[in-house]
Amino acid sequence: MMARRVRGDRVGRRRVVALGVVAAAAWAAWYLDLRPGDAIPRGEHWVVLRDFFAEAVHPVLTATLRAELLRGLWNTVVFAASAMALALPLGIVLGFFASTAWWATDSGGDGARPTAARCVVCRLVFVAARSAIALFRSVHELLWAVLLLCALGNSPLSGVFAIAIPYGCTLGKVFAEVVDEVPREAAWALRGLGAAPLQVFCFGLLPRALADVTAYAFYRFECALRSAAVLGFFGFETIGYFLQQAFQTGSYGEAWTHLYALLALVGLFDWWSGALRRSFAR
Repeated sequence: MMARRVRGDRVGRRRVVALGVVAAAAWAAWYLDLRPGDAIPRGEHWVVLRDFFAEAVHPVLTATLRAELLRGLWNTVVFAASAMALALPLGIVLGFFASTAWWATDSGGDGARPTAARCVVCRLVFVAARSAIALFRSVHELLWAVLLLCALGNSPLSGVFAIAIPYGCTLGKVFAEVVDEVPREAAWALRGLGAAPLQVFCFGLLPRALADVTAYAFYRFECALRSAAVLGFFGFETIGYFLQQAFQTGSYGEAWTHLYALLALVGLFDWWSGALRRSFAR
């Protein structure tokens, strides 16, 4: 009887949440004055759309375009790899301080509990790390690109930082949550033997979280490839830069060539990262 009542309460809460989401979506559509008819192209817009998709089966690949394509793809990979090389250490550091696993008061029964002063300091560090993650992660990489272009000029470092800052904070948030969710028996055993918090984190918790952390890091690299491509619209010579030029000149066949190349690049790294994740899981 009690189990049925609990199950009924859960179903009731889910229905309330679902109705709330539907109501919020309906209100947003009314507030923005969204009309289904506005999604249908008209006049010259329909002509542009028709011409663009008609060229999907006629991609262009001249010798000049081939060299341009290879340069754009190479620059896209370099921007993404450089950004992730900065984002990963940042994410690891933030993930450590944003996790409760290295300072939590539960000792598993054997380790000594931290002093009250240390708990206060640890909590302040935890809140500061979480706040920094929320602040810098809330700014999209495109806005970071605008801000850094104004501050540093049209330098490759601006593009790399624009991706690395929000990605590093996102990695930190996910790393912290993954580490906090792993079983802590090994960590309690190490803590009971007198291991330092950093040793507990590195040898008791991180190895168990390594597979999930690695999988998510590879996923963020795939996202970094797409972000690096979009940076081309800000003047960086990634694949997006040449794609924008093709759109502006109405060369839709060349535009599709760049789109197919980007799709192949992302698919290749998706296959590669999937193979690496499977090897880690063995």
